[in-house]
Amino acid sequence: MDADFWHARWTANQIGFHEGKPNVHLEAHLDRLGLAAGARLFLPLCGKTRDIGWLLARGFRVAGAELSPLAVAQLFDELGVAPEIVPAGPLELHRAPSLDIFVGDIFTLSADRLGAVDAVYDRAALVALPAPMRRLYAAHLAAMTARAPQLLVCFTYDQTLAEGPPFSVAAEEVRALYGTAYRVDRLDTGPVPGGLRGKVPAQEDVWLLSRA
Repeated sequence: MDADFWHARWTANQIGFHEGKPNVHLEAHLDRLGLAAGARLFLPLCGKTRDIGWLLARGFRVAGAELSPLAVAQLFDELGVAPEIVPAGPLELHRAPSLDIFVGDIFTLSADRLGAVDAVYDRAALVALPAPMRRLYAAHLAAMTARAPQLLVCFTYDQTLAEGPPFSVAAEEVRALYGTAYRVDRLDTGPVPGGLRGKVPAQEDVWLLSRA
């Protein structure tokens, strides 16, 4: 993961990947995770997603990991909450009631520091990483969360027509990355309205990863 690339994107406010509202797939499919009230979800590479506020408003607890301190500052700003900031090994932990955001390299976040989670929601993490790093990430995430069930959103498109991120992650790759640790089910698929970045035809796939 090129840290300088992502820091530059946030500094320049080039964050087309950020949605200004809760994700429609999260709203539609969260129930498939079978979570109890007050369950704790982990959102990798979370940015300042509005999904966090949506989950908190429904009584869930949220943990996240994000490389950019600027993104995390904006997240808490938009939530109207002042976090407590404490060291967490090589990371910083920004915390508030029901919310823990680890700032730094997700690959240095351990299971012990993260704590127990009931599920993972990955809308923008896997697709943000180049192919060699996706293999490392998938294994790290499964180990760090004790194979907690995941709701995963991916894009599929002709990678010769546009450079990632977001990268195209086809069904075959999802199954190769996660199939040994999880049962992999595609919940939904459909075209990205207007195409990727408004010009490249793309599909969006929603996956449920359950303990095998």
